[in-house]
Amino acid sequence: MATATKSLKKQGSDLAQSNKQLEILSNGIFQNGELPTFKTKISETSQFPLKAKKLEILQINVGYMCNQVCDHCHVDAGPDRKEIMTRDTMRQCLEVIKNTGAHTLDLTGGAPEMNPDFRWFVEEAAKAGIKDFIVRSNLTIIRANKKYYDLPEFFKKHNIHVVSSMPHWTRGKTDKQRGDGVFDKSIKALQELNAVGYGMPGSDLRLDLVYNPSGAFLPGDQAAMEKDFKKALMEDFGIEFHNLFAITNLPIARFLDFLIASENYEDYMYSLVEAYNPAAVENVMCTNTISISWDGYLFDCDFNQMLELPVNSKSKHISEFNEELLEGRNIVISQHCYGCTAGAGSSCQGVVA
Repeated sequence: MATATKSLKKQGSDLAQSNKQLEILSNGIFQNGELPTFKTKISETSQFPLKAKKLEILQINVGYMCNQVCDHCHVDAGPDRKEIMTRDTMRQCLEVIKNTGAHTLDLTGGAPEMNPDFRWFVEEAAKAGIKDFIVRSNLTIIRANKKYYDLPEFFKKHNIHVVSSMPHWTRGKTDKQRGDGVFDKSIKALQELNAVGYGMPGSDLRLDLVYNPSGAFLPGDQAAMEKDFKKALMEDFGIEFHNLFAITNLPIARFLDFLIASENYEDYMYSLVEAYNPAAVENVMCTNTISISWDGYLFDCDFNQMLELPVNSKSKHISEFNEELLEGRNIVISQHCYGCTAGAGSSCQGVVA
């Protein structure tokens, strides 16, 4: 996998368009019946339609701008992406945070820290009494510029649960997926987070890592990988963290581009379908999460957001948020959903079954 330097959007790629991605996911092996569609598969176990449960997590994408251009990125994020949530939209999100039953706020991007109103939003949202406040950090942002050097202290001040991407405990595999120099900057950032108390045994300052496979294969056993990560990072760098989340790469955006370019698309879809686990369907993240885009639109999950598949509800924008209307809605699905139900299942919180 060669590291990209520009987003698909900047390259003018067909796959920067969500309708082109959905065409690929609906045609070919799924159209001719070689593989069952996700709807057919969950119908076999009487799980269609997939229904939303009680809302627990608000996942807010504050912008697609990022200091990295990672090969597997489903957001197609990068320095050339200018979509950024405004303070006005953030204010609408804050109203919802104050009035909803959700207990977790999950800020993502791009690199969420690059939104110029990121710190203001964190401070305001912290006052709203969220129990678990997650920021998904790519780690290198902490070392990208002097203005970010104090992020570990800022996170600590607001008791932020930091969830960080870490493809591997070796430099070669990490830099291959995320770009030259990413590993060393990530290690430095993790050491700085440890220095203020993050990830230490008994610490309430939560530091979790996220592993994505670097190629066209599914992640291994999460518990076994966590053990390997902990051993290697402690022995080589003295780094501690709490949990490792293993997340399956979904066949959308840049990972879909890689699968097609490497002629692995059909094999990967076969792998996902063959690994389908009906038990994982029960707890997929879309059933208790609402994803909010940088411009305030509502989606069942971050992946549907990138495919521009809005929620199946009259409440479609943060300005008209209605928890009652959203609860019990039918979840919008396509073949990418196999990624969340393969093996032990996969969500932003790691395995689900």
